[in-house]
Amino acid sequence: MAFSATILTLYPEMFPGPLGHALAGRALQKGIWELDVRDIRDAATDRHHTVDDTPAGGGPGMVMKPDVLGRAIDAASPPGDPRPRLLMSPRGEPLTQRLVRDFAAGSGLIIVCGRFEGVDERVIEARGLREVSIGDFVLSGGEAAAICLLDAVVRLIPGVMGKAESGLEESFENGLLEHPHYTRPRIWEGRAIPDVLLSGDHEKIARWRREQAQKITQERRPGLWRAWRRRDDD
Repeated sequence: MAFSATILTLYPEMFPGPLGHALAGRALQKGIWELDVRDIRDAATDRHHTVDDTPAGGGPGMVMKPDVLGRAIDAASPPGDPRPRLLMSPRGEPLTQRLVRDFAAGSGLIIVCGRFEGVDERVIEARGLREVSIGDFVLSGGEAAAICLLDAVVRLIPGVMGKAESGLEESFENGLLEHPHYTRPRIWEGRAIPDVLLSGDHEKIARWRREQAQKITQERRPGLWRAWRRRDDD
């Protein structure tokens, strides 16, 4: 059964966007995964298709209505649907490579793309939405975040990448950032490929790559480096 992603959004025309190209796009055409995009406004019952209202307690902006969004979620994910229900939100748990792998191993995802000031808390609680964030910054809506999440997930679905091992040495897969990469020409603008990579000695190459990954992680992501050291010591 193909991995199935359902997107709930106020802007369905934003999809598939980048997901319709390259690895994800080819896999979509082959049926390795499926994308169902639904307009939240279709669940509104008034003639204006109202999806938001003023925040209780006052304040700026608007809030997505729980009755409309609740109906949209129920239509997209009926009882018995095993797929996790996500809400892209800057206050959510950080999206990590480990979480991406967990999602890729499942049957699919329901992803709600919020807009305005946010989503009524009651629908988050009542529909068991798991809030996920792609970083400590705020976007104008959840669509771009959903595309990022799905791009990360889809590439790990079996059959999407040409070689499964392509994803094993990437940043975060082993707790470190990725080592540097080089290709021909051997010398470019006076900069040469490190000799060890041309030595043919696979043990030395592996050691060099591991050392470079450790060095880059220590310099660029001290927190990640400390976590890796603690795990390594254990």
